Parts: sequence; C-alpha cells; structure tokens
Amino acid sequence: MNLTGNTILFTGGATGIGRALAEQFHQLGNQVIVASRRQSALDAVTSANPGIHSIVLDVESPASIAAVAAQLTRDYPRLNVLFNNAGIMRSEDILKGATATAEATVTTNLLGPIRVTSAFLPHLLKQPSATIFNVTSGLAFIPMAFTPTYCATKAAIHSYTMSLRYQLKDTSVRVSELVPPWVATTLMGAKPTDPRAMPLEDYIAEVMQLLTANPNAEEFCVERVLAQRTATAKGNESTFFKSFNDIMADRPH
Repeated sequence: MNLTGNTILFTGGATGIGRALAEQFHQLGNQVIVASRRQSALDAVTSANPGIHSIVLDVESPASIAAVAAQLTRDYPRLNVLFNNAGIMRSEDILKGATATAEATVTTNLLGPIRVTSAFLPHLLKQPSATIFNVTSGLAFIPMAFTPTYCATKAAIHSYTMSLRYQLKDTSVRVSELVPPWVATTLMGAKPTDPRAMPLEDYIAEVMQLLTANPNAEEFCVERVLAQRTATAKGNESTFFKSFNDIMADRPH
C-alpha cells in the first residue's frame, strides 16, 4: 500500500496502538476514521487531531458493525484500508471455572475482526488497491498463561489472516499482520509504566520504519517481538514459554 492518499478506518482507534497509528497516518496526509465504543475517548482523539473523523462502533454487536459499515462506505466511498485493532485483554483463573471473560474475549477479539472484515470486504474489493491489517500479538506464538483466551484469540486471528490472504491473493485487496510485543498501553487497565514493556512511541516509530521500508510485507514484527515469533521455528518453544511466563508471573493481572 501507499503510505499516503488513503482513507483508513481504525477499529479500537481511540487509545493505545490504534490511536498512535491513526495519528501517524493522519500526519502523512491520509483521511483517517477512528472507531471505538466510547464517545468520550473518540472526542479526545478528534479534538487533539483536527481532521480525524470518528464513529461509535461496538465490535461485539453484529448490528453495530452492519450499521457502521453501511454508513462509512456511503460517506467515504474511497475507504480502502481497514485496521482491525479493537480488542480486550483480561486475566483468567481457569481453576475457578467461570467462562464469562473467555466468551467476551472471543466475541471481541475473534468474532469482531471476522465480522468487521466481512462487512467491509465487498466495498474493499471494489477499490483499485486496498489493504486489511489485522493486529495480533507476540502472544499468538508464545502465550502468557494468565490471559489464555486473549492469547488463543490472537493465535486464531493469525491463522485467519493467513487464510484470508490466500483467498484474496488474486484480488486488489492485500492482507497484512501487525505483531506487537508487550507495549506500554492501558490495554489491561493498568498505567503503562512497567519498564519491561516497550514504550508506545518506540513501537510506533519502529512500525512506521518497517512500513516505509516494505509497505506490502505480510507481517510487521519489530525487533523486540522476534524471539517470541520465531521460538517454535527455532525449536525452543517450551523453554521460551516457561521462562517467559516465570518472568511475567509478577505482572499485574
């Protein structure tokens, strides 16, 4: 994809990685729309970034997805880039047996991007050039045991992204995956102050460097996530999993 001249929708675009990327693409001259469940969070983005547009979207709701897709494809006929970024991350104690958190996570993180993609795909296929970005995680490859369903949904979206890319290979729609490491955001509700997390501004800067160097890459992995991404291929998955989870055991969760 070209890095400018696009009309881009970011789900989960009001905070964290989504907002930071939306602001970067806005600064490059793209028309940017951010979507989120919370109007107050959207207002904070648009007031800080004149020219960015916003819309309330609940990715857990098929009705909300359908209504937003109909409105945006009507109001922004040149919309050609979709960032599936919305997600939730919650800790779970599997021994307690409750599944409410798991079900909400699957609905938001897995069914959400699948439904959003399906809703926008007919429109994207009409564009001369379009791109779908799915945001997964290093945890798709080496999970964090305290957030099992979050990790499982990211692994599923990685798999879905591969299949989507193959099915769309003869169309005008490209499919790419962003694979963040642990980035200092408020995804789990905590203040982004843990020194082990990659600073958000550093992550965004490296992603933009990768996009500039090879905007049509299938995956975008910053240096810090490569050990997670390649652990299985290197044959050290079990060792990495244990050491990683031992280190993360004292993370707030």
